Amino acid sequence: MARALLLAAAAFVLTLIVGAWWVQFARKHKLGKRIRPDGPQSHLVKVGTPTMGGIMIVSTVVVLTALFNLVDRWSMLLPLGVMVSFAVLGGIDDWLSLTGSRSKTHGFTAKFKFWIMMAVAFVASLALYLPQPYGLEHEGLVQIPFVGEVNIGLWFIPIAVLIIVFISNAVNITDGLDSLAGWNLTLAFGAYGVITFLAEPRLTNLTAFCFTVVGACAAFLWYNAYPAQVFMGDLGALALGATLAVVALQSQQWLLLPVIGIVFVVEALSTMIQTGYFKWTKWRYGEGRRVFKMAPLHHHFELLGWSQPQVTQRFVLIGTVAAMVGISLALIFGTPRVESQVDQTPAVMQERDGSR
Repeated sequence: MARALLLAAAAFVLTLIVGAWWVQFARKHKLGKRIRPDGPQSHLVKVGTPTMGGIMIVSTVVVLTALFNLVDRWSMLLPLGVMVSFAVLGGIDDWLSLTGSRSKTHGFTAKFKFWIMMAVAFVASLALYLPQPYGLEHEGLVQIPFVGEVNIGLWFIPIAVLIIVFISNAVNITDGLDSLAGWNLTLAFGAYGVITFLAEPRLTNLTAFCFTVVGACAAFLWYNAYPAQVFMGDLGALALGATLAVVALQSQQWLLLPVIGIVFVVEALSTMIQTGYFKWTKWRYGEGRRVFKMAPLHHHFELLGWSQPQVTQRFVLIGTVAAMVGISLALIFGTPRVESQVDQTPAVMQERDGSR
């Protein structure tokens, strides 16, 4: 835990430094975000705000993990690889959404982006499932409340793919208000940092990785606080959402992800419900109808009269309670993941490296 907390502090300081440079660089080179005209009118003042701020978080996490949490801890290559892959996809998408871009779709089409994400998620799922030296040998293991550790076999692969893609998109959808995604990512990674530390045996490398992300996200909030100096962009939202899913899968506590990441899940579901209901009513009645004033859910509350800081703070409070509930559930229903601790050597007991 000492190493994890020191990495969090180092990530905070380094991200502050990188962030100050990135904000100036983005302004100088006009890396401003285009705002969709069909969103709340109050958001139009944000046109031109520097974007791709996720590079501050991703670069810091990659550097610190490579230096202090990678050698002889090769399982960390998986969350790092997923983070970088989704960051590249999101970064290109952000580039196409800049104020000077001629892209009519404000970036990649949803279908193209979806299939690229599915491909990366499939590779990551195989890496989790396959035996060593090809993967981390998770064998489809999951911790189920009231039951304990269960092996779901090959079903793990399609489930893991869907979780990675869904959470990545959910974080991206949530990143529509200043600080909203950043705060909830900080809470979610912090919760999994505690869960992996309290696991039996402790997944200390995964703990250190989680707290590295926590420190970087906390520093990002320095620049993303309302009114934001920089946006996270797809580069950060897609990368961090996918990485959060991988951490949950790697810790075998992915059933707690809808609890710990409740804000992300509800935001994504609100968009799905709005879209689905609109299409169905248009087919059924000839005109589309809406469940919410606007989706995702944070826009609905904005149109009800809540200010942006009010929406963010109240959603963050919900995320805080959800993180605490998730940790408590892990403590109540968690079971030891080793057959016997009597005959195991200290080296084996010290580090399971986030594999089985």
